[in-house]
Amino acid sequence: MPRKNILTLLEGGDRRTIGRSDEVAAMVSKDPGLFPELIAGLWSDDPLVRMRAADATEKVTRRNHEFLKPYKKELLGLMAETKQQELRWHLAAMIPRLPLNARERQLAVSAMNVYLEDRSSIVKTSALQGLADLAQHDSSLRPKVIELLRESTRNGTPAMKARSRKVLVQLSP
Repeated sequence: MPRKNILTLLEGGDRRTIGRSDEVAAMVSKDPGLFPELIAGLWSDDPLVRMRAADATEKVTRRNHEFLKPYKKELLGLMAETKQQELRWHLAAMIPRLPLNARERQLAVSAMNVYLEDRSSIVKTSALQGLADLAQHDSSLRPKVIELLRESTRNGTPAMKARSRKVLVQLSP
């Protein structure tokens, strides 16, 4: 019997729900051969499928960072071009999990700085966390990121203030 396309499980409903993304994440975690199909969902024509595929991908790669490696170039490109807030906040979490060279890290930092100007507080907060995660692996980024986090504790949204305070503790020497 042919296997059902996992992306069809992510269809329907509305933007306020993650639908069956937890179920899909569990399926992919058990069968990594499904990961290419899941990652393809990030480019779906259906915005609900894109957002739920991003949610499931982010959840799967919390423990399995290496799944992202073959898609590094595509993910960096998507990060720079997407305007969809749900993709932005999940990409901000996933990109720091990749082994990035200096040029790729700079592309990620540039995209995250754009995300800091997004309308969505979640995107802004995710970008702050993403920048802090990048700075954990690149000490040359730390001074600017620490300055940005301090500024956000004073002038950010409530979520940005809370996240910045938490991350500053982790980043400060």
